[in-house]
Amino acid sequence: MLETSARLLRLLSLLQSRRDWTSAELATRLGVTTRTIRNDMDRLRRLGYPVDARPGVAGGYRLGVGGTLPPLLLDDEEAVAVAIALRTVASSSIAGMEETSVRALAKLQQVLPSRLRHRVGAFQSSTLPMPSTGPRVNPDVLTMIASACRDHERLRFDYQTHSGAASRRSVEPYRLVNDRRRWYLVAWDMDRDDWRTFRVDRIDLRTPTGPRFTPRALPPDAEITARLARGIGEATWRYRARVIVHAPAAAVRARLPIPADIESLSHDRCAFEPGSDHPQMLAMYLGMLDADFDVIDSPELVDALRELAARYQRAVDTSP
Repeated sequence: MLETSARLLRLLSLLQSRRDWTSAELATRLGVTTRTIRNDMDRLRRLGYPVDARPGVAGGYRLGVGGTLPPLLLDDEEAVAVAIALRTVASSSIAGMEETSVRALAKLQQVLPSRLRHRVGAFQSSTLPMPSTGPRVNPDVLTMIASACRDHERLRFDYQTHSGAASRRSVEPYRLVNDRRRWYLVAWDMDRDDWRTFRVDRIDLRTPTGPRFTPRALPPDAEITARLARGIGEATWRYRARVIVHAPAAAVRARLPIPADIESLSHDRCAFEPGSDHPQMLAMYLGMLDADFDVIDSPELVDALRELAARYQRAVDTSP
């Protein structure tokens, strides 16, 4: 009986980790026969868990909605991580989750061993979270997007860009990314036939979700985060310029405050396209590269450099 109970808990855990499972896949994971899987599914149904079965060669099992909430099994590190996350979620960018997180934390602390409560308390007493100043995201929207990423289901939504332009998108969702201020969706845009990043707070989902899709090869996590960091920095720039710097690309890359695509032209020259809301600010940042540079096709930046150079020259002339 103990072995059967432990197997049922593992079976529930697998059913929660993915939407659809075949009998053969579950049997392989648990080291039992497909007949045992069928019997275990009947046991779960008798316990009140809604398990849906699909017949046929491509059939399998799926944990349905409703019924009894399956038990959640956490090891020590997972329990501490969940408790800390619940304590800090009140200052997050997810709207309406403050009260819910407090209720969930109260339930978790009731069963936490004392050694884990001390670890959580030590972390909380030593940290001061900053309240979120970014846009708030509806948790239902996040949940629906996350489910579509997990189940490989297409999404359709209305989207508003930074400039205010509205469009309707059909995408294959792959990954949600949080930069502590905003949530972003990394997806394959069906109409543009390319990877795109969308701010979740600007997404107005259209339900139901679309058909299932075969996942594409996703770029490495490091490439996704680097691309997103560049997109965040460039999204609000009003002024852009192409600049040729008289220095190696590696030296320029090391001095930039955010990631940027830098084109190496030779061993001692490179080019990139910086941006800023104000040409004067861009001019000052370029001065901090500690290298000569040429400005290509940006009269606003040239004017800002001219004004800055004149101001610096006056400071030199009037200094003893």
